[in-house]
Amino acid sequence: MKKISEAVVRRLPVYLQVLSDLSKRDVQTVSSQELGNKLDLNPAQIRKDLAYFGEFGRKGIGYDVSYLIEKIRQILKLDQGLNVGLVGAGNLGRALCNYNTYLKDNMKITAVFDANPAMIGAAINSLVVMPMDQLKDIVAARNIRIGIITVPAVEAQNVADGFVEAGVEGILNFAPTILRVPEHVRIHYADFTTELLSLAYYLEKEGDETDEPLVD
Repeated sequence: MKKISEAVVRRLPVYLQVLSDLSKRDVQTVSSQELGNKLDLNPAQIRKDLAYFGEFGRKGIGYDVSYLIEKIRQILKLDQGLNVGLVGAGNLGRALCNYNTYLKDNMKITAVFDANPAMIGAAINSLVVMPMDQLKDIVAARNIRIGIITVPAVEAQNVADGFVEAGVEGILNFAPTILRVPEHVRIHYADFTTELLSLAYYLEKEGDETDEPLVD
């Protein structure tokens, strides 16, 4: 199988969101130009991205919305159940578990863990917080393939190690720290602080009217 760039893979869920919105409005077909207008992307880029996985469009007609949704869901493996485990039942962890109720796709948080004895047994929607010493057994029993980390940075590596030992294949890390995992485990980062700090760079400075270079 040819290697697909990470940038292409990250755009697929964005395409899926727009297509799902079109489907809700009973739109039957859409062109790459229309998708490009909605996403502020070059239509040629959209066509190229989708062409990596097959020929889904028809010249002069565009893409069948329902069919393309089905195909992208298959590519993202959302046509099968993907169970997720979460470690860290604090505010962020609870928010993610509460959001879990509204997910439409087959990717759902099916277990939540915490190291704090005071949290064990607490209910978050239909989930019950489990102790960390049950992580490996529950991951295996529930076929959990993705782990989410929402613990303080100092504890994140230990949690990642536990997920790896338990056999998860992918980790989404919310802790503000870089983790080390084996090559066969995919890790993505969702660091709010980094995103906010980088966003600040693009804000216009008060009183700045020109982009004059800095002088030593």
